Amino acid sequence: MAGNGSVKLLGSSPSPYVNRVQIALNLKSIDYEFLEETFGSKTELLLKSNPVHKKIPVLIHNDKPICESLIIVQYIDEQWSSAPTILPTDPYDRAIARFWAAYLDDKLFPSLREYRMASEEEKPATLERVKEGFSLLEEAFVKSSKGKTFFGGENIGYLDIAFGSLLGWVKAGEKMANVKFIDESNTPNLVVWAKSFLLHDAVIGVIPETDVLVELAKKFAAMAKAQSKN
Repeated sequence: MAGNGSVKLLGSSPSPYVNRVQIALNLKSIDYEFLEETFGSKTELLLKSNPVHKKIPVLIHNDKPICESLIIVQYIDEQWSSAPTILPTDPYDRAIARFWAAYLDDKLFPSLREYRMASEEEKPATLERVKEGFSLLEEAFVKSSKGKTFFGGENIGYLDIAFGSLLGWVKAGEKMANVKFIDESNTPNLVVWAKSFLLHDAVIGVIPETDVLVELAKKFAAMAKAQSKN
């Protein structure tokens, strides 16, 4: 899209939060420069652009930095207001989408991490909490989609991006633990939604392959174990 000005994204490809911004930019057909940050180190540009949290993603639009993935997605939607819109136009629907996006970051994704770190004795109870979280999202999907393909209706929207960006790590967690968090018995609508989301033009090539994330998770676990011994 012409007339964007300078658009840069500081991030790392395996980060679901960075993936959110990439999908939003793709959805709006915005050309941008991707500046890859290396895990374990922070560039001067990142520290200068996000001095409060010192983390990715950061969108730099005409030399002005915007931080935090969901805030960036909202900014993109407002700044490039031509169709397709990302946030629902109805104020109530917009509030509900923001509520569930916050739920994902504050409750569901942390519960997945808890399951991964749980002892064998703790795992059954933790798994039940995770599955309960996905069941709630199944109900939210039925209400929000109104029979359409996505949370946002005919096209992917704010909640699709917020949730869909996590699918790579959800699938990696399923493979590593040999369990299913999203399955036909518990979340049949989300099973269909996830397939449609991952095949969307704005998403293809953004979410890393499951095996890549599994290897990365093993690497992180080994590093954490080594640090705990020091």
